[in-house]
Amino acid sequence: MTFDRRFAAAPFAAVGTGCVVAGGLVAAVTAPAPSTHASWAAAYLVLVAGVAQIALGLGQAALASHPPSTRQVAAQVIGWNVGNAAVLAGTLTGVLPLVDLGGALLVIDLALLIHAVRGGLRRSTRVGRWALYGFRVLVLLLLVSIPIGLALTRIEPA
Repeated sequence: MTFDRRFAAAPFAAVGTGCVVAGGLVAAVTAPAPSTHASWAAAYLVLVAGVAQIALGLGQAALASHPPSTRQVAAQVIGWNVGNAAVLAGTLTGVLPLVDLGGALLVIDLALLIHAVRGGLRRSTRVGRWALYGFRVLVLLLLVSIPIGLALTRIEPA
């Protein structure tokens, strides 16, 4: 991976790693008195805000036909993290419009990411094709999970 591509992946990797650490800290701090919200928040921070962000950033940097611009990366990282913060804050406080706004930001960000890898650089190789398929599957999985998550926030616990 060239310097430009590593530079494009770095913000996703740095913030995503911070989210994984934050999720671990939430789990550790709330372990003595676990709650549904705390467990959900820890998992969300690790899986969606952290691991998915790292994979999306690395995938875009490696698969796009041209390294994304600094402006493009900044918009995507900000959009992804503001969206996740809105989902977390809205869910934990019960403010459903905030959850919806966060979900919408995440969908927009996923559209930007999938658009960035169209005509991907590595399509010509077998490994590149599989990497592109994997990236698309991750985006599809996230796109399917967003409306499911939005619906689940509206279900009252038993």
